[in-house]
Amino acid sequence: MNCQSLVKCQLAVAIFNSDGRCASATGLQLPGILDELFSYTGPLGAVCDTEAVSLYLWAPTAQAVRALIYKSPSETDPVEIVQLKELKGVWSAKGPRHWEGCYYVYEVSVYHHSTLRIEKCVSNDPYARGLSADGKRTLLVNLVSDDVKPEGWDNLQDEKPDLLSFSDISLYELHVRDFSANDPTVPHEFQGGYLAFTLQDSAGVKHLKRLSSAGITHVHLLPTFQFAGVEDEKHKWKHVDIEKLNSFPPDSEEQQALITAIQNEDGYNWGYNPVIWGVPKGSYASNANGPCRIIEFRKMVQALNRIGLRVVLDVVYNHINASGHFDDFSVLDKIVPGYYLRRNADGGIEHSTCVNNTASEHFMVERLILDDLKCWAVHFKIDGFRFDLMGHIMKRTMVKAKSLLNSLSKDKNGVDGPSIYIYGEGWDFGEVANNGRGINASQFNLFGSGIGSFNDRIRDALLGGSPFGHPLHQGFVTGLYLEPNGHDLGDKANVERMLAVSKDHIQVGMAANLKDFVLTNCDGEEVKGSEVFLHDRKPVGYASSPIETVNYVSAHDNETLFDIISLKTPKDISVEERCRMNHLATSVIALSQGIPFFHSGDEMLRSKSIDRDSYNSGDWFNRLDFSYNSNNWGVGLPPKEKNEWNWPLIKPRLADPSYKPQKSHILAAVENFSNLMQIRYSSPLFRLRTANSIQERVRFHNTGPSWIPGLIVMSIEDGHPGVPGLSQLDPIYSYIVVIINPDPTDVSFANPALRARSLQLHPIQMNSTDDVVKNSTYDASSGCFNVPARTTSVFVEPR
Repeated sequence: MNCQSLVKCQLAVAIFNSDGRCASATGLQLPGILDELFSYTGPLGAVCDTEAVSLYLWAPTAQAVRALIYKSPSETDPVEIVQLKELKGVWSAKGPRHWEGCYYVYEVSVYHHSTLRIEKCVSNDPYARGLSADGKRTLLVNLVSDDVKPEGWDNLQDEKPDLLSFSDISLYELHVRDFSANDPTVPHEFQGGYLAFTLQDSAGVKHLKRLSSAGITHVHLLPTFQFAGVEDEKHKWKHVDIEKLNSFPPDSEEQQALITAIQNEDGYNWGYNPVIWGVPKGSYASNANGPCRIIEFRKMVQALNRIGLRVVLDVVYNHINASGHFDDFSVLDKIVPGYYLRRNADGGIEHSTCVNNTASEHFMVERLILDDLKCWAVHFKIDGFRFDLMGHIMKRTMVKAKSLLNSLSKDKNGVDGPSIYIYGEGWDFGEVANNGRGINASQFNLFGSGIGSFNDRIRDALLGGSPFGHPLHQGFVTGLYLEPNGHDLGDKANVERMLAVSKDHIQVGMAANLKDFVLTNCDGEEVKGSEVFLHDRKPVGYASSPIETVNYVSAHDNETLFDIISLKTPKDISVEERCRMNHLATSVIALSQGIPFFHSGDEMLRSKSIDRDSYNSGDWFNRLDFSYNSNNWGVGLPPKEKNEWNWPLIKPRLADPSYKPQKSHILAAVENFSNLMQIRYSSPLFRLRTANSIQERVRFHNTGPSWIPGLIVMSIEDGHPGVPGLSQLDPIYSYIVVIINPDPTDVSFANPALRARSLQLHPIQMNSTDDVVKNSTYDASSGCFNVPARTTSVFVEPR
């Protein structure tokens, strides 16, 4: 029996004593030998041409494969059963053209390590491009057919908003269902789905248009592939009586009890539990069967592009929802058991990401990821990809992904590949930590790749502690040292030191978190970004260019910005002061070098009633209100499972009516955010494209053993025509000074280096409705600035 046949059997290696007794035995893990013998680059999935439909399935360990063809998603008996033939691990069959529009599943006879016997596994095609409701069957669909294209689809590339540089990107993270599920200006049948984005006059679309006009370039959509946790057919969903929920007090346990009782049977889930990567989620479509989900997804992308917003997909290639031979949602592990999932030395599946970690270090896993990205880019004209737990994917895979996308062209593929941006979570943990399975796509390893990673350093310094630390640990914008909340962080000198160190971390972040950016630290030493350290002595700066840093202060994970501020600040301050802290945090992200990222609703003081993980908390805790009447604060204690240990801190805050913002506060927050984005896009100096230009032009003042605790003073310099030195980038402003004052009182700051300039408050701030910022002043003779409490003031020198 040759090696190619052996892989289809149960295999073990044993050691026998001289007397013939077995001393030790173990099963074999096959990915290495499968890659060696069966790596394959030919067609996979269903391939439609003018004459026939061909099926290709990579399954080298299978003993037999049949395709069961059905005319409809619900028909019990197949109209045809086709035996596939194998050649070098790839099973294939050719069928008539009329198969297109039918459904199929594979029946794979294969040895499965989970049961130690040959199983008949029934599975979808891993390369499915269409599905029936709840992914019961694969739809045979041709994505290039005119039947599944909205009008004008082929010319969409010509309508996409311009993008001159990745440095011009700003990201707005949004969940498809959150966007419209509670918007009364959206017809009921469109609420929570793709088609809500196609309306022109809904409150939500008007809000997106406003953000687009202010400068937001990309909407990042939480997972929209086929995921588990939400039934595709809406009539199966359970609901809670909204009037009943509204009747309970703001700090009641009742709301969460009613929500969690049906949380796995309602229409809500973030979607980080992949079943099939390459098909749009059916629950967001009008009809989960047939090609409807494909057409409506495309209409959503088209509509967003037409209001000036490019579209980013949140992709989850680091794990899959199910494994084994039996689970309905198991696909990859039925086709080639033990290959697609990362296993430990004992043969158990690694679960550090959540469950069922995938192994991109294996050739055909990497190929599936790359093929999937190409499909979304070419056939759905996606403009960017955000990789969930990117650190669990190999760097090699990410670099290949970038190269593949970059190679796509308008002439050949109908899309502009070089304009597709990729970024993700570069966390380094679990079995891949410290390159445990190969060089992984973690923050430090991505240096020089041009791939973005989230900068958690600036987030933690701004808010305080980390999402895994004590919830009352304060940070730069939440009152550290300047307004203590009573949580013990040591003596006064220690807390002042913590504020100074936090300021260093923020300043490195504002310089795009560059590894080699040189600044003066809080001890008065000239250091690089990589020589400013976290508490565990890991460097703060790690990026080689601004496009490798995605600066953020909040995201779908953890509490919203407003909620974390409400939790960490002293109880006796006013809601107005908390709102200004919200503005302050947002301003740091908006005015930093690198790519700014915002969680949807932060610009509206969004609350989830202090829920730290709302992935399955229903529409009730995740509501967005584009009428600006409510920010969703105080809708009950957040779900018990993830928050109960925090309830004693949360309850008195939710019960206190003074914490709840009014409509006037929300409107002011929306305007403030809009103004900040307009300021960012008023000058290319806020969006420098190279590390060298940031080093040459960006300076921080008020450094060293700080003159004024907490105060950040950043200047950005431009050149002048005919003057040696810096080139001119900005035709309007020659010099910009940004001053961020987290102090509860006004601050004056003078610096000889900033004297004798023609600086004035940015016209957008001068014309805003924020009367506080208008009190910011600059005196040229002394170089003295006066900045109001909890305010970011931007001064510009017109040419």
